[in-house]
Amino acid sequence: MTVPERADGPAPIAINGRAAVRAEIGGVERVARELVTRLPLRSPARYRVIRPPPALAHRAGHAWEQIALPLAARNAELIFSPANSAPLKGSRNAVFINDLAPLIGPQWYGRAYGSWHRTLLRRLAHSARLVIAPSETVRAELVEVLGMPPERTTMAPLGVDPAFGRSTDAEPLLRRLGLERPYVLAVGTAVARKNLALLDRIAPTLARAGLATVIAGGSRGYMRDGRTHGGARHLGYVPDRDLPALYAGAAAFALPSLYEGFGLPCIEAMASGVPVVTTPRGALPEICADAALYAEPDDPQAFAEACIAAATAHGTHERLIRAGQTRAATFTWERTASRVDGALGALLAIA
Repeated sequence: MTVPERADGPAPIAINGRAAVRAEIGGVERVARELVTRLPLRSPARYRVIRPPPALAHRAGHAWEQIALPLAARNAELIFSPANSAPLKGSRNAVFINDLAPLIGPQWYGRAYGSWHRTLLRRLAHSARLVIAPSETVRAELVEVLGMPPERTTMAPLGVDPAFGRSTDAEPLLRRLGLERPYVLAVGTAVARKNLALLDRIAPTLARAGLATVIAGGSRGYMRDGRTHGGARHLGYVPDRDLPALYAGAAAFALPSLYEGFGLPCIEAMASGVPVVTTPRGALPEICADAALYAEPDDPQAFAEACIAAATAHGTHERLIRAGQTRAATFTWERTASRVDGALGALLAIA
């Protein structure tokens, strides 16, 4: 998908493209890339994307975001930041906040990162003209935890790339990675709140049921790593191009998270025709509804039993596949972009 170039000159909304230039993609980066691409396609005259050099995509880019971005966007009426952070000064901010994890679970993050983002979230909640959440769960937290007026919040659910719904031949990728079927898959950044250590712990139980345990995802130095490197196979970061096949080859998908603002990998797995097991925490019950099995993240036996049932119990396996595909079809990035564009347009109308 190609973003149309607009002529030099002011646009009403400048989009903060910092997260969209990062090389490794997690949930936050995926949201940023989709919106940075889709919003200008919907309304070319309304948006201008401002990107830093890739070297400033992570920690080194804090100064760029706080100083250079507002200067580059000085003629814009709004600065839209799609990835949890934004310039602190000024009154032009609209921000997409994926979750309130640094406030909900400060123990999941390093001291410097956690302190900065707790301050940032509180300041943005106080000053932003609009905060967009991916779920009603996070929207309620903005009001209850950060004290935001409800009228300055809205919700835009995330979407699923069509690649996850296509018929995919998984075998070439599985041969290349040395994976043998059947396996239970988890996809997620190695941060403690994802609770991936539970999968290491239950891997021997799954193995006795004939199931391997496979975990895909990179790590971030500023997040506390929850892995234990026990019985699961850890693939590390898997490129976007390989994810549809990795999902499609799985017997079941597992996300034992302690907190999620949305839970996009669950919906990607559902779109891929893979049964999902997750936890009743954060926004996961809202997003997955009755299309997943649930087990508490602090109950290894129950979680293992749910994974085995999803992967091997014929009636359960087939029911979850059907329910998951139906559920995933309701989440599209086009709808996400439409809702965000509509909310930002409404701000311009009342400016």
